[in-house]
Amino acid sequence: MVARERVNGQVATTVSVRDRGLLYGDGLFETVRVVAGVAPLWSRHMARLTEGCARLGLPAPDTATLAAELQAVTDGISAAVVRITLSRGEGARGYAPPADVQPTRVVTAYPMPALDPRLTSDGVRVRICDLRLAEQPRLAGIKHLNRLEQVLARAEWNDPEIAEGLLLDAAGRVVCATMANLFAVIDGMLVTPALERCGVAGVARAEVLATRPGAQVRDVRLDELLVASELFLTSSVRGILPVQAVGDKVFRPGPVTRALQQHWRTLGFSLEQA
Repeated sequence: MVARERVNGQVATTVSVRDRGLLYGDGLFETVRVVAGVAPLWSRHMARLTEGCARLGLPAPDTATLAAELQAVTDGISAAVVRITLSRGEGARGYAPPADVQPTRVVTAYPMPALDPRLTSDGVRVRICDLRLAEQPRLAGIKHLNRLEQVLARAEWNDPEIAEGLLLDAAGRVVCATMANLFAVIDGMLVTPALERCGVAGVARAEVLATRPGAQVRDVRLDELLVASELFLTSSVRGILPVQAVGDKVFRPGPVTRALQQHWRTLGFSLEQA
C-alpha cells in the first residue's frame, strides 16, 4: 500500500512536540486538488506559498521537491486532495524564532469525496456568521496555520443544509466564506472583496481574476451583496459553487457563474468531485 504521508520527505505520520507549527501555528499550508497526477493550479499554489514564506521570514521550499512528494503520495489515486504544511520547525521554548531555521515539511494525500451534483447546478445555502474577522494586514491574504477564527465560525451551525458561512470584518465589510472566497455580480460588474486587512486570497480566486481582468476588487458591503444578481464561491478543492441562498435571500446561478464553471472544466477539473 502506498504511504500517503511524508514528513521532510520520509514516510511518517508524526512531528516533534517542539515543532513551532504545533505550538504557535507558526507556518503555512496549501490544499491542492490533484486530478490523475496533475495539479492544474500548482503554479498559483506555489506563488502563494512563496509569498507566505517571504511574509513570515521562512525559507521557501524547493518546488520540485514538493512536486515529487505530491506525486509520491497521490500514486494510484485518480482524484486527490493534497495538503502541504510548512512550519518553522523545532525551536526553544518561547515566541522568539530560532536563528537557524530548519522547516518541517509535511505532505499528505486524501481521496477526494464526491460532490452532490445538485450543489454545482442549483447552488449552496450559506449563512452570515456571528464571528467577525480581526484585521492584521501582515497576515492578510496568506494561508497561515492559525485557523481558529474559521474553526469558531464553522462551529456556529450544524445544519447539513447550510454549506458555508460568510465572514465579515469588525466594520461589517464582507470578506470571504470559512473555506472559500466570494464573488458577486453587482450592477452587471463582477466584484470580489478586497483582502488587504484579513482573509485568505485563494488560488481559485486568483484564477477567476486572471480570467476576468475587468473584475473589481474592492470593499463590499453586506447590503449591496444581498441585492447582487449572482453570487458564487470559489475554492481550489470545491471549484465554482453558485450560492442559492444567504439566509432567506434567494439567488439563482447566472451566466457569469456558468461561464466560470465551464472554465473550471477546461482546467481539467470535474464539477462532480470536490
